Amino acid sequence: MTPVLRLLARRLGISLIVLIGVSMLVFGIARVIPGDPARIALGPNASTEQIAKLRASLHLDESIFVQYGHFIKDLSRGDLGISLYTNRPVTTDIAQFLPATLELVLVAGVLMIAIGLPLGIWSARFRGRFADHIIRLVSLLGVSAPSFVWAVILMLLFAYYLPLFPIAGRITDTYTIESITGFLLIDTLIAGNFQAFLNAAWHIVLPAFALALSGIGQAARLTRANMIETWDKPYIEMAQAYGYAPARIANRFAFKPSMIPSLTIIGLDFAAMLGNAFLVEAVFAWPGLSRYGVAVILRKDLNAIIGTVLIISAAFLIVNLIIDLLIAFLNPRIRYSQRDVK
Repeated sequence: MTPVLRLLARRLGISLIVLIGVSMLVFGIARVIPGDPARIALGPNASTEQIAKLRASLHLDESIFVQYGHFIKDLSRGDLGISLYTNRPVTTDIAQFLPATLELVLVAGVLMIAIGLPLGIWSARFRGRFADHIIRLVSLLGVSAPSFVWAVILMLLFAYYLPLFPIAGRITDTYTIESITGFLLIDTLIAGNFQAFLNAAWHIVLPAFALALSGIGQAARLTRANMIETWDKPYIEMAQAYGYAPARIANRFAFKPSMIPSLTIIGLDFAAMLGNAFLVEAVFAWPGLSRYGVAVILRKDLNAIIGTVLIISAAFLIVNLIIDLLIAFLNPRIRYSQRDVK
């Protein structure tokens, strides 16, 4: 087995154990939250018989261990149960709402990398100068305020005072796009409707930028610190002695080693966006999974709560797995450390 495959197998095993632990933890917490899910779902006018029937169908009248056994049995068949909030299968709800959140998070992640890393490199190159001070100030502001604060500020500035961007939804209602992938930016291109693509892109700018601002600041600050540390290495001094241009030294010799510690934090920030997106989605009325998750928590919809948390946890683990593989690709010492010891 190659070192990369060994690393992949090891990380997959750890991720599976973590996912099982998350399911047990969330299942237990969801069961001890005050309130009767059956009564909440049926309303105050439901009869005792109706509530008892619904409780029996949800196995709520059995012990928590038996309930978890039913859950694992259904999960093995790909069945997450029926949502008491929408009266639909939870898998159907996830399939509807997850693409919107993934699209928002992916665009925010692209903005975080495309803006944060160059800012960090630029700040490191001109450390102590005016540009460095401005970038550090902007980065600190991005990290200090949470995403929903930036969402409100951006909405006020660029949707109310300067009506440049729409304030709600994923696309204008006048466009009818067939859902193929669930990602509007892709579906509009598949449909060949460039005007709808521009409209969808215009809708996603503000929520994605609000979600990415904290990560942009974090990426810029961390990249700057790592670049400055790398800049003092002997091989950088040798490159300077050979007369390489500062821009070439920064991009070719200093950037790659600096990315190894930065990737870990960037990956964690990217994965955290899945859970943190609910406030941004609430501000911009974005029909995503995070907003759906908050709604089902307020109604104590047990099946939907567990399904939403498991999907977000799985996405978090997948992102971390990808980051581990990228770091192993950038750092040969990690790859070779996975070799069989003979």
